[in-house]
Parts: sequence; C-alpha cells; structure tokens
Amino acid sequence: MDKRYLHGFIPEEQQRLINQAGLLTPLIYPKIDFSGCKRILEIGCGVGAQTAKLLELFPETHITCVDHSEIQLDKARENLKFAGNRVDFLLQDATELKLPESYDGVYICWVLEHIPNPEKVLRSLKPFLDKEAKIWITEVFNSSFYYQPHGERLEYYYSQYNTYQRDCGGDPDVGANLGNLLFREGYNEIKTFPGGFHLDKKDEGLLLEFLEFWKKLMRSGSEGMLRDGYIILDDISGMEEDLDAIAKNENPIFFYRFIQAFATI
Repeated sequence: MDKRYLHGFIPEEQQRLINQAGLLTPLIYPKIDFSGCKRILEIGCGVGAQTAKLLELFPETHITCVDHSEIQLDKARENLKFAGNRVDFLLQDATELKLPESYDGVYICWVLEHIPNPEKVLRSLKPFLDKEAKIWITEVFNSSFYYQPHGERLEYYYSQYNTYQRDCGGDPDVGANLGNLLFREGYNEIKTFPGGFHLDKKDEGLLLEFLEFWKKLMRSGSEGMLRDGYIILDDISGMEEDLDAIAKNENPIFFYRFIQAFATI
C-alpha cells in the first residue's frame, strides 16, 4: 500500500477540511439519518470536521473516531473538546479493525477514495456491527466534473491531480462503485444517491464561493504533486487563472457530483 496521502497533514490543510465541512454540509446531510443509533463508528475521522456535525445532528449518539494518523487524531481531540465523553478516538488501520465494542451506525466520508482496496474496510467493519446497523458513505466521483468555459490549464491540472491520487493508491471515482462494493461484501438494503452542485450565472455568489473552495482543494495536492514531478509551479497559477475565468464568463457552469450510499448489515 502506498502511504502517500493526496492532501497532506499541514495545518493549512487541516483548516481546509474544517472549512470544507461547513460549506458542504447543506449538500451532504439532508439524506443522512442515524436516528435511533446510540453508537456510531466514524472511519477516517481526520480532524473531526464531520464528527462535529454528526454530534450536532444526532445528540443522543456516542461517536468512536478511527483514523490511521496520530497527527489528525490529535487535531480532532482539540477540535472536539466540547463534546466531552460523547467521543473517543482510536488509532487504527481501517482495513484491519480491532474494536472494543459493537456499533449500530457507521459513517464514512471522503475516505475510501484514499484506500487501495476499499472493500477491505467494508469487510473489516462487519464483525463489529449490530444487526441492522446503518451505514452511510459519501465519496467522490471526479469524472463527473464539468465546467464552462473550458480551460486547458485547469483540465491538465485536474488530470494530474487524479492521476496522482491513483498513483498514491486511491480511486478518484470510487463513489460510482459504492453500490457494487457494498453488494459484493454482503450488505443489505443498499441504496445510492447522487449529490453535488450545478452552479451557473443565477448562483453567482455561491459560484464564487465554490470556485475559491475548488482552488484550495486543488492546491491541497500540490505539495506532493510538485515533489513527485506531476506538476510545476506554473501549473498551479494556470489552474487558478482558469477557475477565475469561469467566474468572469457570461455563461459560467460549474458542475460536480459526489455519490452517497446507504446500507444495513
């Protein structure tokens, strides 16, 4: 398994995850329902950005946060101090879980895209899930990205970004495969839902906000991409200029789909 991580662990990236969670909350959470769940397991909690939202939405739950990075867990502990004993933290590899109890809910968001064999995570979970436990997964589908006007520099940077993620062992289109993965691992009541955004001139304020978000998302991979020769510095500025051109265009389009999946054990 390639241990490179597309986004890195620097403080700026940790803050981006928190800002991203806030921006995407209206898109991610309308369908997610853990009502009745008392013990949720969050796989790949990172800095706790999504955890904070889960705690707010489902005040009767206790959440166990699992991550393979001590750096991220330390930040999550800091960010989630307000939750007291409603949260605990485990440093573990999600493909080889060794958990102290069972759970009636599982939450996975923007995690399987970074794991070479995501089916191992779904397989590793099963022994620790109560009967009829609820599983909610949200994942990327990067091939869905569409924008207008076309920009060759943005196209190139985005292609290199996705290639780098694949070379790191991940899958930038894993969202499209969630139903298949859950089915092969024997989960039940599987449903998949498209999410995301379709922004144009009528959404000008939100369009500008998402374009700035996209710049930060793209830059989050730049350190490793520069180091490993996937891009040069000029490619970063070119990508950003093409994103700016979308905002200035008379007929802008900014479109992206992620995929959500629900299943039970």
